[in-house]
Amino acid sequence: MATPSPGYSIIVKVQAPTTFTATSDLTAVVAEAGAAITALDIVDASHESNIINLTCNTRGKEHSREVKGAIEAVEGFEVLSLSDRTFHMHQGGKLQTVSKVHVRNRDDLSRAYTPGVARVCKAIAKDPQRARELTIKRNTIAVVTDGTAVLGLGDIGPAAAMPVMEGKAVLFKQFANVDAWPVALDTKDTEEIIQIVKALAPAYGGINLEDISAPRCFEIEARLREELDIPVFHDDQHGTAIVTQAALNNALKVVDKKIEDVRIVVSGVGAAGHAIIRLLQASGARHILAAGRNGVLEPNTSQRDEHRQWLADNTNAEGFSGSLKEALAGADVFIGVSAPNLLDADDVAKMNDGAIVFAMANPDPEILPTEASKHAAVVATGRSDFPNQINNVLAFPGLFRGLLDAGASDITEDMLVAAADAISGTITDEELNPSYVIPSVFNQKVAPAVAAAVAEVAERNGTAAVMTTETQDDIDF
Repeated sequence: MATPSPGYSIIVKVQAPTTFTATSDLTAVVAEAGAAITALDIVDASHESNIINLTCNTRGKEHSREVKGAIEAVEGFEVLSLSDRTFHMHQGGKLQTVSKVHVRNRDDLSRAYTPGVARVCKAIAKDPQRARELTIKRNTIAVVTDGTAVLGLGDIGPAAAMPVMEGKAVLFKQFANVDAWPVALDTKDTEEIIQIVKALAPAYGGINLEDISAPRCFEIEARLREELDIPVFHDDQHGTAIVTQAALNNALKVVDKKIEDVRIVVSGVGAAGHAIIRLLQASGARHILAAGRNGVLEPNTSQRDEHRQWLADNTNAEGFSGSLKEALAGADVFIGVSAPNLLDADDVAKMNDGAIVFAMANPDPEILPTEASKHAAVVATGRSDFPNQINNVLAFPGLFRGLLDAGASDITEDMLVAAADAISGTITDEELNPSYVIPSVFNQKVAPAVAAAVAEVAERNGTAAVMTTETQDDIDF
């Protein structure tokens, strides 16, 4: 049975009698119904009754109704309302525009807007690079989606994708002080998406592509990287790859193995799997098998698209032929970004001693962590209710903070490696253990470490711009 989750948190407003035991009776009923109580407050009172707001986590909508029914079944209790805290958080959206300047009088107005603003416009027209200095471009990115691959929900469209894009923008701001704005496009046409993003790019210092289905996401990212002078990042690919690599860095330390020696099996040959394998290789991995629905991809075989073809041509040097389960025999590492319930404990038992299992299909992994841990030395998932959560929020805020700080024009593979190394490096050797190979998303050291590492690489490899925080003398404009 699923455990109560904050994602299904409710507030129940209850009219209760004024008896001394009313609140304890209420909490007992709710606990008996299987909910996890997180708060209880008397919000109104009279001689006849008390109004109580009770907040609790449930297992879902049906369970919420069961909790309501259990309360109403008790004589003297009446449920006045039941509200969903998740929907309440999203009411009216999660973002707003806040001005950095205050227009208090005509003097301020003349500088923030007309006539003074014209001088700044002319300065940028004369030198377009100054847009990074004199507009929001310096600290703002666009979170672009067409809504075709949203979480585990699939193609739900751009409007339904907006809550995720807003959430992404919230995380950018909270963890790295990056201003991000959702751009939801009502088109699935690859060329049209490319042209729209190119047209809106002047206002932004970077583009974060989000929840765009494969294989279209590959072409969109590749074309935009080639045709824009700002960094373009597809988080479903490279964000996942960075955090996976970071966790693997530390997991290998725990089991005392080296990345160049281990045999790695990756389940999933879509966007995330492709990016993970490329970053594994950039980090030194030599022995990788990539498995799709029909088994391990083999060399010298024709695949249905160029990205699967690249995987077939650049993995499985040993020429292994067989299923995912067969490939696990003698493997050191399993990385899953595919589908739920593909493996069992017996499959993990066939891996080498000191096995590492990253089962990251979400919300239901390729194998339950409790099963994998029977034989694996280190287990990680994409879920927050088990140790070692592989969560992209560890990567993308700090990555873009570093890119914006450096005025980077592109994202290179060595930046991704540096970001992964920075994340894993926030855990000291004294802290490292099988249940802690990846830091918490709330670890305040992570984003600054990633930003510094990425900016340093940008400056070293020549993708950084010459930046200034000084106001130039523009009296001649």
